[in-house]
Amino acid sequence: MAGLRALACLLLCLLIAGCAPTRQQLRRAEAEVAAAQPTDLDCQRADRCAVESPLRRRAEQALARSTAEHPEHHLLLLEAGQDALLAQIHLIRAAQRSIDIQSFIFAEDDAGYFVLTELLAAARRGVRVRVLVDQLFSLDDLRLLARLAAAHVNFEMRMYNPTFGDARTSKLEFVAGIVCCFARFNHRMHNKLLLVDGMLGITGGRNYQNRYFDWDSSFNYRDRDLLLAGPAALQMQRSFERFWRHRLSVPVAALHDVARARRRAVDLAGPILQPPPLVRANGMLDLSAQADSARVIEHRLTERMLVVSKVDYLSDLPNKPFQRRREPRSDVSDRLRRLLERAEREVLLQTPYLVFSKAARAQFRALRQRPIPPRVRVSSNSLAATDAFPVYALSHKYKRRYLREFGFEIHEFKPFPASAPIDPSAADVLDAAVLGAWAGEARRTAMGSAYQHHGPLPLRQAGMRIGLHAKSLVIDRRFAIVGTHNFDPRSDRLNTESLVIVDDPAFATRLAETIEHDMRPENAWTIAPRPKPPLLSGLNYSLGKVSEHLPLFDIWPWRYATSWEIRDGCEPLPPQHPRFRDCYEAVGDFPEVQLSTKAIYTRILTAFGAGLRPIL
Repeated sequence: MAGLRALACLLLCLLIAGCAPTRQQLRRAEAEVAAAQPTDLDCQRADRCAVESPLRRRAEQALARSTAEHPEHHLLLLEAGQDALLAQIHLIRAAQRSIDIQSFIFAEDDAGYFVLTELLAAARRGVRVRVLVDQLFSLDDLRLLARLAAAHVNFEMRMYNPTFGDARTSKLEFVAGIVCCFARFNHRMHNKLLLVDGMLGITGGRNYQNRYFDWDSSFNYRDRDLLLAGPAALQMQRSFERFWRHRLSVPVAALHDVARARRRAVDLAGPILQPPPLVRANGMLDLSAQADSARVIEHRLTERMLVVSKVDYLSDLPNKPFQRRREPRSDVSDRLRRLLERAEREVLLQTPYLVFSKAARAQFRALRQRPIPPRVRVSSNSLAATDAFPVYALSHKYKRRYLREFGFEIHEFKPFPASAPIDPSAADVLDAAVLGAWAGEARRTAMGSAYQHHGPLPLRQAGMRIGLHAKSLVIDRRFAIVGTHNFDPRSDRLNTESLVIVDDPAFATRLAETIEHDMRPENAWTIAPRPKPPLLSGLNYSLGKVSEHLPLFDIWPWRYATSWEIRDGCEPLPPQHPRFRDCYEAVGDFPEVQLSTKAIYTRILTAFGAGLRPIL
C-alpha cells in the first residue's frame, strides 16, 4: 500500500512538472504577444515626462556623494498606509527609465487597480515596467491577465512558481499540490519591492491590497515599509534580476489558462483595465493630486528622511529551499541569527506571528542563559487583532516557554488601539449600524462552525479593526532591520524573504520608539503569568508544561499566562516589577473576542489536530 502511495505521489509530481510551460511554449507565447503589443509612446521627452520629484533629487545627491568607503543613503520609515501609497504612486510617476515590482499579493481591488493604472501609464510614457508577483494570491482574472500580457511593449508581468503552469489555482489543484509536492507547492516568493530607476526602493511588509493602505472599511493592517535612496538600491536591482530571470518566474502570456483565454479571441483592442466596483474613488482622486505635488512630497516624505551611511539590502535566492550545499547561499535567516548573537543589552522584535523555528528557539534560549541576558521585548498580535487564527493558536500554546524560558516581555496589539498610524477617514468607515449587522453575522457564522479558521474572529464591539503586520527588529539601539521576514518557520525554510539592515544609532532609535509606541498600554495588552491558584499551583504548572510538549494537541485549559490591562493612574511597568499587579488587572486570555473560552479552545484543538506546524 505504501508503495502505491509513493508511486501515486511520483506520478502527480511528474504531472505537475509536465504542466510547466516548456521553453518552446515560452518562446511561442512571447512571440505571439510581442506581435500584438503596441509600441507607440505618449511622451517623446528624454525624461519620459516624469513628475518633479524631491525624492529623486535626494537619490541623485546620495549617489553623487557616495564612495565605496563612505556611502550615503536617505531613509524614511513609512508607517501610515496613506503615506506608503502616496510614495508608491509618486515614485511610479517620477520614473524615467525603469520600474521593477515584486509582490506576494496583488489584489484586484482599488489599490491594485490604482497601481496597475499608473504602471501602464508609465509604460506608455516610455518607462520599462516589470512586475513579478507570486502566483498563489495574486491576479487571477484570466481576461485581465491576457490583456496585460499584450498591453504594451514596455510592460511585462511574470508569475512566480505557478501551480500546474496556470495563473488560477482551483481548490482541487490546491489540495493536489499539497498532497503530491508539498515543498514545491508551498515555496512562495514573499519579497516585496518597488524599485525606480535603480536608485529609489521601497520594501517592507505591504502587499498591493486595500487593507495595507487604510482603505478597508472593516480590517486594516498596521504595517511598515522602508523608503531607501542611495547605493543599496543597486543590491535591490541585483536581487530583482535574479528573481526575474529564474526559471520559476513565468511570463503570464505562457501560462496555460491565460493562453487559452487569448485563443478565445479576447478583444485586446478595448480598455485593458476595467475598474472594479470602486469604494475609494474619492480617496484615489485626492491621493493622485497629492502625488503630483512636489511640495506635498517634500512635506509629507522628504523632510522626514534620515541620512545614514551603513545600509545593506539582503534577499534569499529564488530557489532557497532547493539549494545544493555547494551553491553560494544568500540566507536572510542566517544573517538575522548572526545579528542576534551580537545583542548585549536589548532586543526589540515586532512580528505578526509569534512562532519560531527550532534554530530560533535555541538562539533565544541561549540569550536567556547568558550571565547578563539582553532584555527581549516583543510586539505581536492578540487573538482579537489577528486574521490568522491557526498561527495565534500555536503561539498561545507556547506562552509559558516564551515568558519563562526565553524571558520575553510580550505585548499583544489591540484590535482598536488608541493611537496607531491608521487614517480612519481614508478607510471611510461604515456607520455603526452597518458594522453592527456585519459583526452580528460574523458572530453567527463563527459560532456555527468550530472548523472555520480563516479571517479575524468576531469581537464584542463593532468598528474598523486593526491587525499588526509589521516585521522589524532593533538590536542594542544600533542595528535596525525592516523587511518581509516574519521570524517564523515559513520565513526560515519555505518562503523567499528580503530585508534592509541599517547600522545607525539614530535610525535604530527612531524605529525602536515606533515599536515601543505600539507596545504602550493604550495600544496593547501585556502578557504575564496569571495569578497562581490557591491550591495545587505546582501541579497545574506541571500539567500545563506536559500539555505544551504534546506534538499536536494542547489540551490543558488553565494557562500559565494571561492578558493584563493597566489601571487608571498607573504608569507602564514590566511584568517582573514588584508593583506590576498593583497597577495591572488580568482581563482574560482572549480579551475583546466575542466567543466563549470553550469555543476558542475547541478551535485550537481542531487547529492542532490538523497538524499545522509544517504549514506554519
